[in-house]
Amino acid sequence: MTITLSLAVCLFPDVAVLDFAGPMELLSFISPKILASGLMTYETPYTIEPVYLSVSKEPVVSASGMVIVHNRTYDEVKADEQFDILLVPGGLGTDPEVCPKALLDFLQKQAPNAKYVLAVCTGSEVLAHAGLLAGKRATTNKSSFNRIKEHYAAQKIEWVPKARWVVDGRFWTSSGVTAGADMGYAFLEQLVGHDIANFVRGIVELSIHKEGDDEFAEFYGLV
Repeated sequence: MTITLSLAVCLFPDVAVLDFAGPMELLSFISPKILASGLMTYETPYTIEPVYLSVSKEPVVSASGMVIVHNRTYDEVKADEQFDILLVPGGLGTDPEVCPKALLDFLQKQAPNAKYVLAVCTGSEVLAHAGLLAGKRATTNKSSFNRIKEHYAAQKIEWVPKARWVVDGRFWTSSGVTAGADMGYAFLEQLVGHDIANFVRGIVELSIHKEGDDEFAEFYGLV
């Protein structure tokens, strides 16, 4: 029996497109649309139904200027509606001064009962801002690493400097931007197994970095 998991892609103004597009390009291979196309030749134990959310009905203008049409707003999520997976990208809009309250409120409500919470790049700062990483291991974009670590020191988060991504229970956090695809591959592999994940990797021609393959920790003098 195939289990369907709902996935909320948490958008906001000035989001970094590749932060969510990287992992979603991989995870979409087990979405009903691609499964129905016949491109996926494996039977999968899970399918993923993505929903793209943002703060208003207006299209999202990303940090790079790309305009994104999303499905719903955070306010339109029903009180009894629970998503199985949350994906939080980074971008200029994650700065604590501008991070939308609607996004933070949504995450604080949804994260406790979500099966998985994924954050890419400075998306981990959004989780920290929402108080969801207290006492956990995590990583983030290495160019922002020290600033974020110092800003949320009171939460006693164990920020891992040399990591392409970090897993702490239900929480997955990645390093900067392109690391989201590596984390997305690892998450897909855990969810549906190596054969399916490797099949998808071959189609998108993704060169895999392992969890500890992080040249940017040295680049920014973090180790």
